[in-house]
Amino acid sequence: MAKVVLVLYPDPVTGYPPEYARDSIPVLQGYPGGQSLPSPSSIDFTPGELVGCVSGALGLRKFLEEGGHQLVVTSDKDGPDSEFERELPDADIVISQPFWPAYLTAERIAKAPKLKLAITAGIGSDHVDLDAAISRGITVAEETYSNSISVAEHAVMQILALVRNFVPSHQWAAEGGWNIADCVAHAYDVEGLDVGVMAAGRIGQAVLRRMAPFDVNLHYTDTRRLPAELEQELNVTFHPDVASLVRAVDVVSIHAPLHPQTYHLFDEKLLATMRRGSYIVNTARAEICVRDAIVAALESGQLAGYAGDVWYPQPPPADHPWRTMPHNAMTPHISGSTLSAQARYAAGTREILEDWFAGRPIREEYLIVDGGKLAGTGAASYTAGGGSSPGSGS
Repeated sequence: MAKVVLVLYPDPVTGYPPEYARDSIPVLQGYPGGQSLPSPSSIDFTPGELVGCVSGALGLRKFLEEGGHQLVVTSDKDGPDSEFERELPDADIVISQPFWPAYLTAERIAKAPKLKLAITAGIGSDHVDLDAAISRGITVAEETYSNSISVAEHAVMQILALVRNFVPSHQWAAEGGWNIADCVAHAYDVEGLDVGVMAAGRIGQAVLRRMAPFDVNLHYTDTRRLPAELEQELNVTFHPDVASLVRAVDVVSIHAPLHPQTYHLFDEKLLATMRRGSYIVNTARAEICVRDAIVAALESGQLAGYAGDVWYPQPPPADHPWRTMPHNAMTPHISGSTLSAQARYAAGTREILEDWFAGRPIREEYLIVDGGKLAGTGAASYTAGGGSSPGSGS
């Protein structure tokens, strides 16, 4: 039997369960490109319920406890006196979400001799030190594609919110004002802008497809160029590197994983090469950008706006400057944790656990590290040898 430590974000301050806005969520038949949806033997929750918080327990409590496994669920994850730190030494499996990451540093992995499996409920496993996992033979897995479209929708929303100056305009209305001139003095049409995507994987391509109907000029950069027929279908211009992309666009949407080549890529020097009045949306990882360089660029007017939902650390301190910098449309890390997405990544987590307990191979697309090396999606998205320190991820 296994000890499973499940680290999830706290329950709603208004109590659990919440009053749901809708009675159901749509039933999807598959993901774009043909990948099948998670396929556990069954689930013990109703799709559309809040399962990503502590009381929700990803819908896993009945399954694990009836199987004789020990389950610890906590939101207390940071610091040497946290419940996570106390429970980790004899844990066999650790599960957490990118939105409330249980940072599995090399030091923490060294304190967990029994740890065999680390699962990200969602996508993005850079809160796990993958080099340490590789050296220890720990399997790292995530539910690839479970919330990719959720994140893409959020990115498109934030592009529109920034360019149209939505947040300040809403604040004027909510606070009793009708200051049209103040609202429109920073508002533009998206139509005709050059919109670029950094990394055209699942999320990046979904953003390109969703922005195309706005009659913008689409651009992208990626380490792997898209097939020519797909470029033609999307009517998108390829750039060989980020430096050339940011010089050519008005909006950059970041969708790359965090690794040594992307860490602090958007620094003062790169930001200075962008068109004055550009916008950045970052739903990938906060540390791809230099925190204070973003603040300075907004204050100087080099950037017209910055939005995203990724921070470092997560959660950020109350005085984090991204909370109060001008022309921001930041949110907590929620883009991939809608109730719709939770239904998929909770089911995917159970699928991984069922396969693990039964000794069956985990789906290739779910694997990040396996057998002492990068595997599956991990081999395409990460680099080993200093490639993923959770101390510099978000």
